Amino acid sequence: MRSPATDGRRRADGPEARLEGFRGELIGYCYRMLGSAFEAEDAVQETLVRAWRGLDRFDAARGSLRTWVYAIATNVCLDMLRSAQRRALAMDLAPAAHPGADIGLPLPDSAWVQPIPDSLIFPLGGDPADLVARRETVRLAFIAALQRLPPRQRATLILRDVLCWKADEVARLLDTTVASVTSALQRARSTLKAVEPPAADPYDPADRVQRDLLDRYCDAFERHDVDALVSLLHKDATTSMPPFLWWLRGRTGIREVLSAAELPCADARLVPTVANGSPAFGQYWPSEGGYRPFALLIVEVSGDVITSCTTYLETARPFPLFPLFGLPAELP
Repeated sequence: MRSPATDGRRRADGPEARLEGFRGELIGYCYRMLGSAFEAEDAVQETLVRAWRGLDRFDAARGSLRTWVYAIATNVCLDMLRSAQRRALAMDLAPAAHPGADIGLPLPDSAWVQPIPDSLIFPLGGDPADLVARRETVRLAFIAALQRLPPRQRATLILRDVLCWKADEVARLLDTTVASVTSALQRARSTLKAVEPPAADPYDPADRVQRDLLDRYCDAFERHDVDALVSLLHKDATTSMPPFLWWLRGRTGIREVLSAAELPCADARLVPTVANGSPAFGQYWPSEGGYRPFALLIVEVSGDVITSCTTYLETARPFPLFPLFGLPAELP
């Protein structure tokens, strides 16, 4: 009779466990394809279900289990993208607003590139230097740029340039030729070069300059010290507030809006997290008996200044972000 421990080892080494081991990297791949953490999780779940049901059709002579699972994930994403509109950032959809302009009506959740916590896509205990480099490939602006590519070009570029697969591996996965992969990659690179995201420094929690900048940002934000906040911004800094098209560029306009805010940030509290390879904060608003979730703030930095702040309003969302990021439902 086999012992329970033996059965446990068999299960841990079995095909279901091997498939589950791909979950983290698949979420990162599907997120880059789809631009939504929630859709990426759905796509990966469907991928693993299809893979489990089709294991008897897996042929190791034709490629690795990883390649086979990625092929399933790619087909799932391509199916999901057939009727989907392109997700974007506010800067891709409208010109900068003027201070005092009405923020307009919210767009549906499906219009926006959505944030993702680093904890979902980057393994714990990895090489810190490698992690800093990989964070660049999930920046909001980079994800938005990827959404401009046709889906198969998008898959090609992610597999080749982000995940560093060989051309013949991608060709097998996409059931095409190496020449077609090379051509698609060249077109994809050309498109991305034309919409190259603005520069930002990779987020490194060990960087003392970044830590000091973020500490000063939090302090000024929670005190609603407009002068201190604006002094931390790049002269061409941007701020946006999905799900609204409204966004601003430049310290002058941002100062004007912050100074005239009907709901100032004073008494707000910020809880740090990490989103899309960038420092982020859960913003909590005072309410009776404590603090309630208000927005997820994602900031990008360059040198010793902040270059952008994207505020995802939690109160205007069909799917809440705070649970996804492990942020408390309320603060005392």
